[in-house]
Parts: sequence; C-alpha cells; structure tokens
Amino acid sequence: MSGKQEGVIEQATTRLETKKKASKKWFLFETFAVLFAAIFFGIPFYFVIINSFKNSADAAKLSLAWPEAFQFFANYKEVLTLNDGVVLRAFLNSSLITIASIIIIIFICSMAGFVLSRRQGMAKKLNYVILMGLMIPPTIVPTIWVLQQLGLFKSFPGIILLESALHFSFACLLYTAFVATIPRELDEAALMDGCGPFQLFFKIIFPLLKPVTSTVIVLSSIQIYNDFENMLYFFPGAENATVQLTLYNFTGVYGTSYHLLFADVLLISIPPLILFIFFNKKIVDGMTAGAVKG
Repeated sequence: MSGKQEGVIEQATTRLETKKKASKKWFLFETFAVLFAAIFFGIPFYFVIINSFKNSADAAKLSLAWPEAFQFFANYKEVLTLNDGVVLRAFLNSSLITIASIIIIIFICSMAGFVLSRRQGMAKKLNYVILMGLMIPPTIVPTIWVLQQLGLFKSFPGIILLESALHFSFACLLYTAFVATIPRELDEAALMDGCGPFQLFFKIIFPLLKPVTSTVIVLSSIQIYNDFENMLYFFPGAENATVQLTLYNFTGVYGTSYHLLFADVLLISIPPLILFIFFNKKIVDGMTAGAVKG
C-alpha cells in the first residue's frame, strides 16, 4: 500500500472518529434536554393529577405526596354535578364559542391573506398597520360600551365576534406568508380557464392552505378556549359560564376546595392537551411552510 493511500485511509478514519464523537455529544445533549423538559413540565402536571385524587384535608397541604385514600370518582362526580352541572354547561359554551370563532377566522383571514399577498402598493402597507393595531388588547370599558350599544354585550354573537377579531392579525399574517409560497402562475392559469375570483380562491387556492389552516385551528382554538379575561369582562353571568370561569366555583372567602379545584383544572386541560399532542407536528409544518418564499 502506497503512502498516499495510507494517508487517505488515515484521514477517513479521523473524520469517522470525529463524527462519532460529535454524534455522541449531540445524543447526550438531546437526552439532557428531554429529561429537563420532562421534569420541568411533568412535575406540575403530576402535582395537579395527584391532588385531584385526594380528599379535602390532604389536598389542602399542596404536597406531592401519594394520597392516603383515593377519591377519584367522588371528586370528579362532585365537580361535574356541582350547581346543576355548571362545568358541563361551561364546556358546551366554550366549545360553541371556540368552534364558531375558528370558522369565522378561517373564512375571513384566508381570503384576506390571499389578497394581501397578491396585491402590492400603499394599501397593503396600510392593511398591515391595521393588523398590527388589532394585536393591542381591547380597552375594557369602551369595548363594553360598544357591545352594549350594538346589543351584543353578554351574548354569544358578541363574544364570538370579539374573539374572532382579536385573532385576525395572527391568522392573517400566517395566511399571507403561506400564500406567498404559492406561484402566481397558478392564478393566471385558473383565470385563463375561466375561473372567477371566488372560484379561483375556493377551488384552487384554499385547498392548498391545509397546512397553515391546521396551524390556525390549533393555536387559535387553544387560545380562545383558555381565554379568561375576555370571558370575565365581556361575557358575564352564571348562564354564560365558560371552562376557565368555573374555577371560581371552588374558591371562596373562607376557604378553597383544592381537591375539587385540581379536578376541574385537569378536566379543563384535557381538550387542549389532546389537540396539541395529535396536531403538534402540523403546527410546526404550517408555520415553517410560509417562512421562506418559494
């Protein structure tokens, strides 16, 4: 074997060893990151679960200790039957508000994103300024006054329109970025084939927006479902209870029923948790798909 061949083999061996060391370091880093995330997010979740199984006295200690006696069925039955089933009614109200708001957001923001992406000029910049302004949280008293004047205060249409408007900006920006990756030649070909503006959008463009639509559905629905402040101020009333407001049923001036409170927290957390577990990949795909213009 010549000296040149030996040198090539030695270089290849050195590169292979370097890659193995780098791979080992990366594996250790990933393992540490996963363990840290599991501890950081797992302990609070375990705390809620374990205390929802305890009786009133044990849960009041707010400890991580294993319960002396499990009250799983008793606690959750009491939560679901309290005040004539206010928690179940709250789930129904929150579901209705979330689903209706998501439908409005997708319908309006997808079309707005298409127009913003395709049209150029000062009007486009002005629209972006308006979208940025919508990100500012609404002032409570003027918003209540406007809703009262429109006859929408403490009503489902009022809170649905409000929640939709508050999420327009984020959804429009996502749709605009994603539509920018769709070639304009597709629009031109559809128009040459006789498609009108609405046919172009609903038959050609909208079916291509599935990734970003999935992202909008997951992120916006979790935010609307978990909204506390807007529901408290703009949708008050016992008959209008939503899931986050049911937490008040287990707190009082003279004490807190922690075992029932934690049981309610766990019930509230299940829908968004399931949604995130099954659609977390779609969230990333939808947000990164429009990151680079094709």
